[in-house]
Amino acid sequence: MNAYEVRVALKELMIEELNLAGKKPDDIDDDAPLFGEGLGLDSLDALQLAMVVEEKFGVKVPEGEPARRIFASVNALVGHIVVHRATPRSDDVRGAENG
Repeated sequence: MNAYEVRVALKELMIEELNLAGKKPDDIDDDAPLFGEGLGLDSLDALQLAMVVEEKFGVKVPEGEPARRIFASVNALVGHIVVHRATPRSDDVRGAENG
């Protein structure tokens, strides 16, 4: 998936999983903050979004300060997903060597 495809899929997942009724993907500003004055998400939404990202994209979201940067905006989260989906996990590499 390229960044555009990830962005579209992520916005659709956010609307569905976070119950953003009445929103469409185009309503979500790629650069706006996800929390507070931007999209208005809260800490429970952050936990749910982290779980969805891990489940749907296979990418872990770290806790603490790194998570704040990753969840800064849709673009920040898309960047994290794209970079970490492109990086094979160590267990994937070992499996390829042994198989």
